[in-house]
Parts: sequence; C-alpha cells; structure tokens
Amino acid sequence: MSSTPLAEILRPRTLDDYIGQEHIVGKGAILRAAIEAGNIPSMIFWGPPGVGKTTLAFIISQYLKRPFFTLSAISSGVKDVREVIANAKENPEGAILFIDEIHRFNKSQQDSLLGAVEKGVITLIGATTENPSFEVISPLLSRCQVYILKELEKHHLIELLERGRNHLEKQVKQVIHIEENEALLRVSGGDARKLFNALELVVQSNSGNRTAIKITNEMVQQVIQKNLAIYDKSGEQHYDIISAFIKSLRGSDPNAAVYWLARMVEAGEDP
Repeated sequence: MSSTPLAEILRPRTLDDYIGQEHIVGKGAILRAAIEAGNIPSMIFWGPPGVGKTTLAFIISQYLKRPFFTLSAISSGVKDVREVIANAKENPEGAILFIDEIHRFNKSQQDSLLGAVEKGVITLIGATTENPSFEVISPLLSRCQVYILKELEKHHLIELLERGRNHLEKQVKQVIHIEENEALLRVSGGDARKLFNALELVVQSNSGNRTAIKITNEMVQQVIQKNLAIYDKSGEQHYDIISAFIKSLRGSDPNAAVYWLARMVEAGEDP
C-alpha cells in the first residue's frame, strides 16, 4: 500500500472532478464562473470538516496560475503572514494565500492580513468550520465573500467510495466488492477524508489473503474498532463524534444516531 493517504492521492485537480458543492461550483454557478473568468474575490469557505474546502482552494490556484501559499492557523503567526505578503509583492498579479482554520487566528493575526487583502497583493482564501460572523474581524470579513459549503450527501459519498475502490483495486491487485456500504458511510460522518481512511484501512486489513475482498458492514465495524481509538474525550474526535450524532438526529437517521450515541457512551461520556 502507498504511504500517501488515499484522500491525498484522489484529491481532485479540476472543477469537473470535484464532488459536491454544486450550488457554488456546479455548471453555471457563481463561484465557478468567477474562477473560470480568472477573477475571484478574497473569500472564506465555511463548512463542516471533509467537504472539500482545502481541495477547492487548491483547484482555484491551478486555474488562476498564481503563486499559491498555504498556512495553518494552528501553527502559523504574524511573522509567517508577513513573509507570504513579502513574496506576493514580487509577483505583479499577486498571490493566493490559503489559511486553514482561519477562526483560530487572533485579532492581531487577522489585522496583519488587512492591508495586503485591500490592495490586492494577496487574494485570501480562508477555511473555517465556525461561523465567520463571530470568528473573523469585521474589517477583514467585509473584504471577503463568504461561501457556505454544505455537507456531502449520500450519493456524493457513494461516488467517492467508488473512486477509492477503483484505485485500491489497482494498488492491491485484487477485486474489491463493496457489498454493504452503510457502516463505511456511518464511520465517515459525512467527511470524505474519514471515508477514504476507513476504506483504505479495511482493504489494508484484508488484502493478500484472498482472491477478492468483499466488504460488509460487519467487516468494517470489526476493523475500525480494532484499529482506531473509539473516542478521545480531550481531543478533536470528541467533538467530531458529538457533531456526527447531532447531524444524525437532524437528518432523521435513527441508525446513525444510535451508532454515534453508543460510541459516546462506550467511551465513558456522561449520559
């Protein structure tokens, strides 16, 4: 198996390969038209994890053929922003700066972006899982267009599964049958990255010892429980699982709601 994660290998490179978010990048949609015209505003992508925020920023950079810089708000500060701005000034057309989890930037860090965004030295693309109205300072927010990215729907996830299956078949040189997909979809919580990780883990755990791999719900549950920490009360997965539970309730999916509830209770969450 490749050391590069499946989600990275299968990351779309063009808008035509991009799955989901048809309301903004489908044929004739407003953002797609701006990208294809080569004239985009600074913008913020707001949406849940694993729905394509980073991928969309990368695709935009490919279309516009401008220098593309990426920072993570978790590990970057004002010094890093200033370095990017200095580099961008050397390019007549400016550069694109993608900041992941921009809601984690404090006021002074966000302030450091203002001048360069206003002058067009950088075109800012921020990604956030939090409401930017509360997490992004008003002067910066007023200079950005906010695009809401929606949760991936079941047919999107099934299409992603098929792409993953096709790639892994070539990689392990075995036929892969996804006989049941409900457990894979549940484990993903609507997150494409988690879906690919789960599929890759299941295939990895069952390759080499049979002519064909037949993926069932029971197999997925056994592999995931054996290989992944069920829960982390102090970590990010804690909030991911709570979020998946709430989404299942809102979506009137009783099976998924019970699954996420059981994960929480089993891990010692206060009932």
